Amino acid sequence: MTEGTDFAFRPIHHVQLAIPRGHEDQCRAFWGDVLGMRELDKPPVLAARGGCWFSGGALEVHLGVEEPFAPARKAHPGLLVDGIHALAQRLQDAGHPVTWDDDFPGHERFYAADPFGNRLEFLQPHAN
Repeated sequence: MTEGTDFAFRPIHHVQLAIPRGHEDQCRAFWGDVLGMRELDKPPVLAARGGCWFSGGALEVHLGVEEPFAPARKAHPGLLVDGIHALAQRLQDAGHPVTWDDDFPGHERFYAADPFGNRLEFLQPHAN
């Protein structure tokens, strides 16, 4: 439990990002093909709303339709990874530029965007 409370935080279940309606195939190409995540089956009542869900390692990403759509250019998930340089190269090879930033102590990190302009931060702790 958190000190002084009767509740405790646990790892995040999922991160949700907004996408424009009808662009699930672009999500599959980015999250599935480029990032190597597995698409999850959405419950039927939620599948009717559009969007798609992906899982990789301990991370689950839900991509939901938002109208009107506006990308999250500042707000972003911070995603811990292993093999950050290989991931950066994979993104760049697929046409998704990365911007390295060494201002976060104890970590290597870069920013990239999904196909819709949503900001993504990828971090890897420095080896001790």
